[in-house]
Amino acid sequence: MEMNGSHLIPADRQTVWEALNNPDMLRACIPGCEELDMQSETQMSATVVAKVGPVKAKFRGEVTLENLNPPESYTISGEGKGGIAGFAKGGADVKLTEVDGGTQLDYTVDAKVGGKIAQLGSRLIDSTAKKMANQFFTNFTEKVGGA
Repeated sequence: MEMNGSHLIPADRQTVWEALNNPDMLRACIPGCEELDMQSETQMSATVVAKVGPVKAKFRGEVTLENLNPPESYTISGEGKGGIAGFAKGGADVKLTEVDGGTQLDYTVDAKVGGKIAQLGSRLIDSTAKKMANQFFTNFTEKVGGA
């Protein structure tokens, strides 16, 4: 699955960068996130409950930040296992650009799913992923832009 998008966040680039690296902020913005802990400056562990069609699963995984270029860009990659439901793994390139009115966040995601969840079909998986991404960015923009 590939997905990309762009969002205008009404805050300066440094503020957006710091929020993207703040586990409390991310935990509050990621739909279904139960736990998100920094293991180091570039490693996080997370537990997220996700529902894709009739399949609901708790995914536990690790996330790594790479190619760090503060406060402009990074690559985030990770893998989560959801037991019998299957797994999800992939990465995203994130770029922050200062624009009039705030910061433009551009992202490109490449992800794969396997197991029971993959049998639901790419259309359902893609629409669920887009819905979750939109929820995240709506939450993130409200929290960071309202600060």
